[in-house]
Amino acid sequence: MSLTVVAPAPKPLTAYRPYWAKRFGSAPFLPMSRAEMDVLGWDSCDIIVVTGDAYVDHPSFGMAVIGRVLEAQGFRVGIIAQPQWDSAEPFKALGKPNLFFGVTAGNMDSMINRYTADRKIRSDDAYTPGGQGGARPDRSNLVYVNRCKEAFADVPIVVGGIEASLRRIAHYDYWQDKVRRSLLVDSKADLLLFGNAERAIVEIAHRLAARQPVATITDVRGTAFMRRSDDDSARGWFEIDSTEVDLPGRIDDHISPYLTTEQAAASQGQSCEAQGAGPKEPQVAVVAMPTSRKTGAVQMPPRERTVIRLPSYEQVKSDPVLYAHASRVLHLETNPGNARALVQRHGSDAGARDVWINPPPIPLATAEMDHVFDLAYARSPHPRYADEHGGHDGATKIPAWEMIRFSINIMRGCFGGCTFCSITEHEGRIIQSRSEDSVIREIEDIRDRVQGFTGVISDLGGPTANMYRLGCKSREIEAACRKPSCVYPGICANLGTDHGPLIQMYRRARQLRGVKKILIGSGLRYDLAVQSPEYVKELVSHHVGGYLKIAPEHTEGGPLGKMMKPGIGSYERFKQLFETFSAEAGKKQYLIPYFIAAHPGTSDEDMMNLALWLKKNGFKADQVQTFYPSPMASATAMYHSGLNPLKGISRDSRRAEKVDIVRGERRRRLHKAFLRWHDPNNWPLLRQALKDLGRADLIGNGRQHLIPNFQPAVDGSYQGARRSNSTPARPSQPTKGRLLTQHTGLPPRATGAARKKPRPA
Repeated sequence: MSLTVVAPAPKPLTAYRPYWAKRFGSAPFLPMSRAEMDVLGWDSCDIIVVTGDAYVDHPSFGMAVIGRVLEAQGFRVGIIAQPQWDSAEPFKALGKPNLFFGVTAGNMDSMINRYTADRKIRSDDAYTPGGQGGARPDRSNLVYVNRCKEAFADVPIVVGGIEASLRRIAHYDYWQDKVRRSLLVDSKADLLLFGNAERAIVEIAHRLAARQPVATITDVRGTAFMRRSDDDSARGWFEIDSTEVDLPGRIDDHISPYLTTEQAAASQGQSCEAQGAGPKEPQVAVVAMPTSRKTGAVQMPPRERTVIRLPSYEQVKSDPVLYAHASRVLHLETNPGNARALVQRHGSDAGARDVWINPPPIPLATAEMDHVFDLAYARSPHPRYADEHGGHDGATKIPAWEMIRFSINIMRGCFGGCTFCSITEHEGRIIQSRSEDSVIREIEDIRDRVQGFTGVISDLGGPTANMYRLGCKSREIEAACRKPSCVYPGICANLGTDHGPLIQMYRRARQLRGVKKILIGSGLRYDLAVQSPEYVKELVSHHVGGYLKIAPEHTEGGPLGKMMKPGIGSYERFKQLFETFSAEAGKKQYLIPYFIAAHPGTSDEDMMNLALWLKKNGFKADQVQTFYPSPMASATAMYHSGLNPLKGISRDSRRAEKVDIVRGERRRRLHKAFLRWHDPNNWPLLRQALKDLGRADLIGNGRQHLIPNFQPAVDGSYQGARRSNSTPARPSQPTKGRLLTQHTGLPPRATGAARKKPRPA
């Protein structure tokens, strides 16, 4: 059997016949009031987007991207941003939409936006004028959908964005500490869009405009919908039963959820590069979930008519083993080239319904990416947010906009596969890059149009700084691959790592008239960067503003293996190149490493060793980020189940790998304290922990000790043992550079201090 799987070619975004309302042209800003609609000559909106963020007409804000993409198709799009949700009246502000409501919680999951990792309410919201918190409800999609239904009960509702992507199946909810149903079930929306939604939303809009009932739109990739379990429309599909683990039965070597491409090829005496003849003609058969090696007894049905039945909501809610199993299967069905549809039942009575999840969307081609980013964005917040002088004061400034005001997104996606991160779950593993010309045009647009530009571009990046135009060397191998990461446990031999196009873009950008500096603010994938010393030299010599942030996340193999991150040796190799090229450029520059506390698989001893590494290298953490279990992440499945879905799930304790989970306030506080080993407030907790670990030898007043045996009093005097004349004047070493920590599972931006930096829809 061939390993080649080629997804069907999608219809390009620009190939649709424009809707009749195209005659109205492009709006300066998508309207937020009836008065603005009157100025535009509109009697109604075709589509209304409801969002939990303030409306900024910029390609880093989801509502602007979706709105402008739909506008380019000829539709009249209105925006209802951060509406009051205690009644339906604010949802009637623009009247009844002709086609549908598009609902999104915003660029961030609303619960992560509102609560810290310790489940405490945040006081700020970077996507709200003045940074004020409380402008959106918890689980915003649920509330907004309900209010839209109250406003206009017969209008179809489509939900999307990061919150919808992470809640498309039954998922563990950290804030309630339980498994919740799919967002579709709770919200009763008509369709759910996951991933970058341009391709799906355009097709849906045109089909609804052609008067096709929304209930019949069930074949669009990147969408999920509800159907009754006994619905006749599901006939003709071949169902693979994955409702239990350890079932005996046949396995198909290429599309097994439990085999990588390499393992499948090896079972046939091939390598993953080998390509055979075309696939055999499938027999019509219903097959059990594959869980064993090839027997040849049954030919698998065609992928495009195959659906995998996941354990039901009731099963995963009560059985952590099945939750981990469902998570593993879902994550192995994310490659657009070979993913199959998924179905999950909700309800156990006669009224049970299935959540049906179509395969992921086909990534945008470079020309389509250019189309999306070249649209007529105003590149500023809506005038509603301006002060009385037309500017933006402290009460009207939108922090997320200020942060990305002079930055540019050059690509989407991430093939790193970090288990704690939501980027891959939302944007996918395949990198979608803009053309160099498109990026240069945007730089020139910022230079010529954006108020306050001083000549400094703050970022050319995306989910990572240096995956631009990187990908598999073979489209056939890429379409067949089922690996969750292209760079773990090492860089795949089939992955292209040529940074040449990115270097060329940097050099061209910094030579533009009026551009003084091009900085790189996105997180750097240093294990890829070391493959191209020329890139590191270009970066260090011209694009670092004193500090460069990278994310080793930890120093110890246990937690790094659960994160799917490279060992600390890769960091050391990059650090050597960084310092060498900084010295050659005559610059004093520093690396800022980011670390996560309390990640699944992290022992107290691991954190102690990390603290020793930090002290040895002279780092003191200003901020500490503890692991945040975002919905649907693999690390969240570990946190909830105590099992490692990366290694396969089994009820046999000898085959399943258990994971050390950091639970409870005291232990989570201890792991954060190790990251802030230099803070005297943490010393009492650390002293006891070191004694419990049998490492009391690390308590003392010498340079070889982690923490001293004295305790500063509030008035500055010392309690306990006094310092000897041989001890340093300060209880800890000076820093070589400030240290922040990050949690890249926070969706809008994957870079420490830029935790709330917006990302496209």
